[in-house]
Amino acid sequence: MRRPDGRPWVDLAVTALLDGGCDAVVVVLGAASREARALVPDRPAVRSVVATDWERGPSASLLTGLSTVAEDPDVTAVLVTLVDLPGLSHAAVRRVLDDGGRTTPDRGSLRRAVHDGRPGHPVLLGRDHWRALGASLRASLRAALDPGAVADADRGAGPWLRSAGAQPVECGDLWDGADQDRPLSCRAPSGVP
Repeated sequence: MRRPDGRPWVDLAVTALLDGGCDAVVVVLGAASREARALVPDRPAVRSVVATDWERGPSASLLTGLSTVAEDPDVTAVLVTLVDLPGLSHAAVRRVLDDGGRTTPDRGSLRRAVHDGRPGHPVLLGRDHWRALGASLRASLRAALDPGAVADADRGAGPWLRSAGAQPVECGDLWDGADQDRPLSCRAPSGVP
């Protein structure tokens, strides 16, 4: 997906994450991964991995990303966002990372952007939470395989974040958090290159 000016959404997301304070970015690819990989910015701090079971839902992609970063024992926390949020600004990333200047990410961090009170992205997950979240995601994937399950039974991390008491970080003054389903509906916020 691209903005109307041709800039890939994945480039927008990577730029917001790096400019917002992330040390490195892992881009998890799924559908059309070969084509999508060509859009991933070629930067030293950026790498991509493929969620081979991406069609199972968002939990599969998140599990792939968590598994990838868990290989590095020095990683204490991850900040998760989606590529179809082209309005995400580096200011929102920074705010969730440092909770408005009050703290730095650590193993116990669990924060989530909210937009005028509505939960959204980005989400900060300290390493101490990865095991419990992973168990919840795997359970969600198993439930989605149940023949009686609704078509979109995999709800990703949302239910777990609610039950775990993720700290809300208001970002509604920075952007609306809107998920963009079609490239033509995407407009760059004023002041965003």
